[in-house]
Amino acid sequence: MKYAVVIPARYQSSRFPGKPLIDLNGKSMIQHVWERCCLAVGQELVYIATDSEIIEEVCTGFGGQVIMTSSSCMTGTDRLAEANKKLNADFIINVQGDEPLIEPDDICKVIEAYKKEPNTIVNAMCKIESEEEFRSFTVPKVVVSKSNKLLYMSRSAIPLSKANQFHFAYKQVCIYAFSKRHLEFFAAHSAKTEIEQIEDIEILRFLESDIAVQMIEVEASSIAIDVPEDVEKVLSRLRHNG
Repeated sequence: MKYAVVIPARYQSSRFPGKPLIDLNGKSMIQHVWERCCLAVGQELVYIATDSEIIEEVCTGFGGQVIMTSSSCMTGTDRLAEANKKLNADFIINVQGDEPLIEPDDICKVIEAYKKEPNTIVNAMCKIESEEEFRSFTVPKVVVSKSNKLLYMSRSAIPLSKANQFHFAYKQVCIYAFSKRHLEFFAAHSAKTEIEQIEDIEILRFLESDIAVQMIEVEASSIAIDVPEDVEKVLSRLRHNG
């Protein structure tokens, strides 16, 4: 099966404009993500999909392969679907451009899980260790069945006891595997689905359409940069990692 790792990146983020190009220890965030992806699968299989000429210039500067997409893409997954019209891959691994600490091994785990069950949507998750993260509205929380099928995903604190207590929870790690067919289905929508729009979580478009999503647990806990306040958390981890 032909596949590629694609990093969707847009400059005009509503919560953090210019986010892919913020400086993290002398490198743009998008370069950190690209390097982690290259460690997983090799440079020749990694692409950045963007509608920004500024991002294109930066990425080609460090050796990244760039696919230019339209500015009308509603989500990163819509951007992937457009990019795959040029790549024509059997499946695409989506790695979000705001996770500069993403573990290469976790990318490989998602790829292997997809190869075992082709044409299944695969998404990674990991345990939430702190109540602060559990209560954060920037962290998508994951609820799964006994077979790790996605039941629901929300920025709200779930699952929550009726006494408002945190017992255990999982969060989404933004590595996905999508078949060509599922990407085409996703992009056929001219608007976000109702709950997807409310939660601002694009994977819910599949769930609302009765399409199953298989979650796989990974041990690593990456830190996504969703808002400017997250930058110092990542810099602190980078300093700790040397």
